[in-house]
Amino acid sequence: MAALASTPDDDELGLGPHERRAIDTAAAFAHDVVAPAAASWEAARSLPREVVTEAAGAGLAGLLAPTDVGGAGVGVVAMARIMEQLAAADLAFAFVLVVHNNLVGSIARRGRDHQRAALLGPMIAGERLGSFLLTEPTGGSDAAALRTTAAPDRAGSGWQLDGDKSWITSATHADVLAVYAQTDAYAGWRGIAAFLVDADRPGVVRTEPYAMLGAHAMGAGGFAFRAVRLVEEDLFVPVGQGFRAAMEGIDAARAVVAAMCSGMLADALGRAVAHTRQRAAFGQKVADFQGVQWMLADVATDLVAARRLAYDAARAVHNGAADASVAAAHAKKFATRVALGGIAQCMQVMGADGLRQDHPLARHLAAAKVTQYLDGATEIQNVVIARSLFRDPR
Repeated sequence: MAALASTPDDDELGLGPHERRAIDTAAAFAHDVVAPAAASWEAARSLPREVVTEAAGAGLAGLLAPTDVGGAGVGVVAMARIMEQLAAADLAFAFVLVVHNNLVGSIARRGRDHQRAALLGPMIAGERLGSFLLTEPTGGSDAAALRTTAAPDRAGSGWQLDGDKSWITSATHADVLAVYAQTDAYAGWRGIAAFLVDADRPGVVRTEPYAMLGAHAMGAGGFAFRAVRLVEEDLFVPVGQGFRAAMEGIDAARAVVAAMCSGMLADALGRAVAHTRQRAAFGQKVADFQGVQWMLADVATDLVAARRLAYDAARAVHNGAADASVAAAHAKKFATRVALGGIAQCMQVMGADGLRQDHPLARHLAAAKVTQYLDGATEIQNVVIARSLFRDPR
């Protein structure tokens, strides 16, 4: 459905011609491929692996990688716009691409020569799917308290990886795992490093996917690592830099999630307006009731605000602004909250029809709740914001 609330336009966002083309491509892919199949993916509780390859064929799997390695060369702001288009059709599928693209972009920026040579081509082509492994069963949103360990071997030429990761997007299909692990228990966050690990390496165990409220196309699940042998070439982010690298990726993802929530909310609002214009009750169109008009007017206001916060945050992250983490926290906190409430309001004015699977609103509603946990629960956003409020001004 067409958006009913203003979005910062491409000129205001400073998007280049190639970025605008990528956004148009994403909108067409969402309309032609994602929207017709999303309900069946949810019913089957799985995403066909070939859909990722198809998205890669449309140029959607190497968004943050530069053009000289075959990527699209877009920035965080353009990626937010792209994912807003895709999330309007299915947030779960869009988030698979968010995680994959963030890793591809990170490998392009941070990867060592042999990692770039081996991984970027297959990942941009959608032949290999990437995933980000930070969260653990006992740690939740406390990203610094990792229990997964990478213990240096006696020869000093490698590590042994042991531990468990949970709530991993694309756990069902991922091939390339960016695993964050503690190398020195006494060093705290300063001991964290990241490794690139093949999912089929001996000792890597893919656990059963989660049965959730919705958003099953994300393929959320976990991994166990049992005496996995790592060599020096597997080191991706050096010891001491891992935690900061993870947080940088999370800031970008939070801004993008806010844009994705805006996409879902815009779709729900458009459908609610169209439905109430057609539906009659008590001798008049439902859209003619002032109560309905005001309910949807509130949703529209929240949508405008969510979009503005999302793209302000995306620009801050893209520009490396000092307050990017706070901007991303504000955007994600607000957008996830108004998406959940606004989609429910749109369902309400549609009456019981809003519950039917003929419409995607119930699927959007479940996904909106899921977004309140992605890349840090809402309470973590409050921690980030509160720290900025009470920071010592000296």
